[in-house]
Amino acid sequence: MKRNYYIVGLILLTFFVISFLTNVIGALNDDFINGFHISGFFASFYPFAFFIAYGLVSIPTSMILEKYKEKKIMVFGFIVAFTGSLLLALDPTPLTTAISLFLVGSGMAMLQVVINPLLRTAGGEEHYAFNSVLAQLIFGGASFLSPLVYSYFVVHFNDVHNKFLTLFHSIVPADLPWVSLYWQFAVISLLMIIIIRLTKFPRVELKEDEKAGTWATHFALFKSPVVVAFFIAMICYVGTEQGLNNNISEFLKTYHAYDPKTTGAEALSHFWGLMLVGGIVGLFLLKIVDSRKVLIGFTIAALICLTAGLFGPSKISLIAFPAVGFFASVMYPIIFSLALNSVSEDHGSFAGILVTGIIGGAVIPLIIGGISSLTELRIGMSFLYITLGYILCIGFWAKPLITNQTVFDKKD
Repeated sequence: MKRNYYIVGLILLTFFVISFLTNVIGALNDDFINGFHISGFFASFYPFAFFIAYGLVSIPTSMILEKYKEKKIMVFGFIVAFTGSLLLALDPTPLTTAISLFLVGSGMAMLQVVINPLLRTAGGEEHYAFNSVLAQLIFGGASFLSPLVYSYFVVHFNDVHNKFLTLFHSIVPADLPWVSLYWQFAVISLLMIIIIRLTKFPRVELKEDEKAGTWATHFALFKSPVVVAFFIAMICYVGTEQGLNNNISEFLKTYHAYDPKTTGAEALSHFWGLMLVGGIVGLFLLKIVDSRKVLIGFTIAALICLTAGLFGPSKISLIAFPAVGFFASVMYPIIFSLALNSVSEDHGSFAGILVTGIIGGAVIPLIIGGISSLTELRIGMSFLYITLGYILCIGFWAKPLITNQTVFDKKD
């Protein structure tokens, strides 16, 4: 079909919104603790509530996609996100925050399932690789911006000369300025609902191998050691990413007395910014080096930076944690591609299983929070040695049926 640039633009905008709503949670950890007067362990239940939605929603959404089609599911996904955002904005309590984040996470999971095959159709199959990379870059850009937007709102919230922020004073508790973000998220979600409702969508024809199978197909796949190994790898990657996202700011405050609303938020922004840069560098490396070697090299470098961040002095820690983001940048796409290239059939169902592995963003931060509550945050975050260690092993274990083509490979 003819390329539909408007739909491609809408999908890229959706990627931006998903990232913007998702990755601000890491900057809110200190606000959850102080605003709700809870421990770090209980605060870890908030990202858990968000990311567990992926485990519960992703596969069912992929199974009903053919019946209800992309437009209806995207609209419903943003309705769910709007409901969750508005709930938190109207009643910011510990319980409603957990429910709200679960609803927003559910909406984001629905959108993630829909927009990738839609991007392939609207942008053209021959341009899918380029558009996918472009989408990831936009996703990374939104992740870079969201902590900075958070910092701006909480730092300047009580500035009487800021006419825009004073609009929130009558609807946001004075001691919870971060809640103003969720009023914005509600408005953004509402605007996306309107835009999508007014948009005519192309017909998406999934290839037979791309279609999500039945529950029986998914359960059968889980009997394969290869599928289980890569599912765990996806859990480990997202858990590492979100384990850092949720704790960098709090770590810098606890051990180095950096303000989480300014320096901590900036470090978190740099973490995502360097992940964006690392993704660009990774693209070039994958054209000249086997993806398994890139994964091994970047994971070892990430482990070194994690060590420097956890045990180095304040100035080193401030640099090292964001640097982990640079080296973690290639992990998700390489793990995903190695996984799909390691099986010969049922790629649609396997992709759904891999997306479900995003629950790592729920499980790993909760484990870190539990260990930290019993010991200290440094020891809790040391759990990431296990997750990164597993990813490193995948680089040695993986035996894909098809390897990434490099410029040195002979053309047929």
